[in-house]
Amino acid sequence: MDHFYWHALKAIPHVGNVTFRRLIERFSSPENVFRASEEELASVRGLHPDAASSIRNRDCQAEAEKECRAVAGAGVDIISFLSPQYPKALLQIHDHPPYLYVKGTLRDEERAIAIVGSRRASAYGMTTAERFARELAAHGIAVVSGMARGIDAASHIGALKVDGRSIGVLGCGIDVIYPKENARLFSGITGKGALLSEFPMGTEPRPENFPRRNRIISGISMGVLVVEASENSGSLITAQHALEQGREVFAVPGNINYGTCRGSNRLIKQGAKLVERVEDILEEFHQDGPVGRPPVPIPKITLSPREAAIYTLLAADQLHIDDIILKSALTVGEVSAILLRLELNGLISQLPGKYFVVS
Repeated sequence: MDHFYWHALKAIPHVGNVTFRRLIERFSSPENVFRASEEELASVRGLHPDAASSIRNRDCQAEAEKECRAVAGAGVDIISFLSPQYPKALLQIHDHPPYLYVKGTLRDEERAIAIVGSRRASAYGMTTAERFARELAAHGIAVVSGMARGIDAASHIGALKVDGRSIGVLGCGIDVIYPKENARLFSGITGKGALLSEFPMGTEPRPENFPRRNRIISGISMGVLVVEASENSGSLITAQHALEQGREVFAVPGNINYGTCRGSNRLIKQGAKLVERVEDILEEFHQDGPVGRPPVPIPKITLSPREAAIYTLLAADQLHIDDIILKSALTVGEVSAILLRLELNGLISQLPGKYFVVS
């Protein structure tokens, strides 16, 4: 069954996104992870002993088989981080999901802006979000949001009104429609964009899922526009993720008498760019990408998991070879050989003092 071993490994307790990636970097594929010896598994940094035992015993086989059947029955695509279809910008966040559940279509190197805000937005907030989404989509920029009530829904609707692309990132399984009133919106987005989730099929929309979803909303976007956010809004979590990921943060000024505007107004006081028109966002970006720290595109040639891991490290910043060895958890010989291959392929360059940078 397609992606059986990916589902099986993801279902192992104590195997989070970072540990999952380390296992793939060490053994090249999930199938090889399940074939590894006890000693080989013990060599993987951060792997919990209970997780190693579960892997050896294949404890999650039945769960993986069930997941494969659910995926096939729902017509969902599984896009792993080794696939060329995986959003390239998302590879740059430290705990990117090992794979995504996808309905609809993803586009290579898609330029996207996230729009987020209050679920209990005012009429002003709703019309403003829809207007910005409509105008961004008209400029060929995909609008990303979280499929919730309020600002999220208005943003998706605005993009679809001009036949633009919109991407919905879910805090539940991709086969779960939440909230129910957005059923038509779910259908519209899969026809003109994509729905994404990192959660297994059938996962209910639990509160703890949404902060995790927010890092993906910002991670696949060039920047985040906050429209009407209260002081404890989850939208501020998305803005914080954006800052940590090197993305731009924008905010629409709101009525000082509205509690739903205090968070977004505070973002402006803290340095987010105040925007009144779509040009305020567009001027921050070149024709081909954002100003400042743009996501470095992953090359279209095929890389091994270890090569991709080191290339991704260098995409974020230039690094000394000692730091690459430390961050990758590979041996000196392995890192040296990979750096040489990447350099010979013209993907990276060596700077004086044993520093390396993406070409």
